[in-house]
Amino acid sequence: MTSRYDLPETDAFTRTYWEAAAEGRLLIRRCRACGRAHHYPREFCPRCWSEDVRWEEASGRASLYTWSVVHRNDLPPFGERTPYVAAVVDLAEGPRMATELVGEGEPRAGAELEVAFREGVPVFRLTRGGDEGDPDRRRPPMAGGGAA
Repeated sequence: MTSRYDLPETDAFTRTYWEAAAEGRLLIRRCRACGRAHHYPREFCPRCWSEDVRWEEASGRASLYTWSVVHRNDLPPFGERTPYVAAVVDLAEGPRMATELVGEGEPRAGAELEVAFREGVPVFRLTRGGDEGDPDRRRPPMAGGGAA
């Protein structure tokens, strides 16, 4: 059996996050002390260090901060997906998140995005009025890559 480098290793703390993702829900953590949201999930607030944080369902909306088209990756199963778009997005709730862009369309800084899920892992696609898209569909290569 070949190792997969695209699926998470779940532990007792992150189990809640990955179970929600498997159900099609994106969770973030919000600090009750300072009110700020953060991602990736941590047991404390990275801003004020409070341990009074809770899970919160995110809206699934984001904007594109930056991206790069990956043309070569030898780790399974990424090699089968090339080219793909690695991205950093600003979630509507505030935190930034590393992810992958899927579906159709040319990315641009600030583009509106919505969450989709592939094998229980959150990915994002460009928002289109009513266009559902297919999160497993490979994005065509883009001229010039991209940056914010």
